[in-house]
Amino acid sequence: QVQILESGGGLVQAGGSLRLSCIASGDTFSTYGMGWFRQPPGKERELVADYNWSGERTYRTDSVKGRFTISGDNVESAVYLQMNSLKPEDTAVYYCAARRIDRPGGSPIVSDYEYWGQGTQVTVSS
Repeated sequence: QVQILESGGGLVQAGGSLRLSCIASGDTFSTYGMGWFRQPPGKERELVADYNWSGERTYRTDSVKGRFTISGDNVESAVYLQMNSLKPEDTAVYYCAARRIDRPGGSPIVSDYEYWGQGTQVTVSS
């Protein structure tokens, strides 16, 4: 089992920044990477970015490219999402998840990620 703990969400004005943190504990050696998903109100959950423990980073949501940066720390089993130039459309619950599938670049399929955090709310006001 792997436990996931997220932190760092909040309320920010458009153009501002937030940094989300995610720490995994437990059987992290069974995982190959972690991803940040988000779920806006009334919409489906989508993969924003994925970090493979080999260091490969992939951004799956075009609208965040150039504004969001995913990073990781293999020793701490942690991943981070630095979000700059935030827009109201970035408002969502952000989830961190770990996968036991060896797929550099991550997967847009929610079920490919086996372990999930509780989510953290990010609200961007206009």
